[in-house]
Amino acid sequence: MTAKQRPDRPPSLVPIRHWMSLLPRLRIQPTAKHVRALLGDTVVADSYRAVIVWEPRRVVPAYAVPINDVLATLEPALDTDIPAENALHLSEDATGVLDPSTSFRVHTTPGAELTIVHDSGRAEAAAFRPDDPDLLDYVILDFAAFSWLEEDDPIIAHPHDPFSRIDVRASSRHIVISHDGVVLAETRRSLLLFETMMPLVRYYLPREDVVVPLDRTPTRTWCAYKGEASYFAAHTRHGDLTDIAWSYENPLLDALPVGGHVAFFQERLDVTVDGTPLPRTRTPWS
Repeated sequence: MTAKQRPDRPPSLVPIRHWMSLLPRLRIQPTAKHVRALLGDTVVADSYRAVIVWEPRRVVPAYAVPINDVLATLEPALDTDIPAENALHLSEDATGVLDPSTSFRVHTTPGAELTIVHDSGRAEAAAFRPDDPDLLDYVILDFAAFSWLEEDDPIIAHPHDPFSRIDVRASSRHIVISHDGVVLAETRRSLLLFETMMPLVRYYLPREDVVVPLDRTPTRTWCAYKGEASYFAAHTRHGDLTDIAWSYENPLLDALPVGGHVAFFQERLDVTVDGTPLPRTRTPWS
């Protein structure tokens, strides 16, 4: 390959295929971190023996702690029917992958739903005791039902996956992002964010290289590695593109370089890199 030849996708998909082959399995990884879950201001789980758990088909993990490390009462869940709005979200290509939008209450391994009851409050169906012998006397906790500390640092969204990371690299590639022939942004000074097992690279652009008006929307999302994202609508002569771009105004440590930059959902847009159009990769955000 000469210096000017660039593949339009990674030369090997073997790591991704290996990772996908593990999805149907219940996976467990011990951690040495001191983990605490808080219901309001009250610690309801305090463990030095937590494990990271991926239920089958889950792409992000949860924490499981020994039952003896739960500082509250565990009762059978009163309502075992999953509300319709929390039903299983399958990706459009029907792979059956459970992305972070899927409710905790969608369980893909046998077990029992439990409710955490404490004087400070009640977390209905926020614990799950799997039948798996490797998790005997452990309960998996709904990350969204609590606030969390690893050692003395708060964490958001979900536990960090020890097999995942992000890298940010400055790039002089010529990036053009457009929609229906209208250029939304163009730059030669993007920051490329590479995330383990993500099927595409995210391009973070300086705001001054966005050439259409952007208005902030109420939408917010949270990433365990990057922090809280704010979203924008782009205004073009063909109409508005709602929540088509986002920015991390106060990113977490791993994503500090992209703070204040803007990224677009390129899976919904036309993107060229050094004059070569990129295929629209299907993702959960397509």
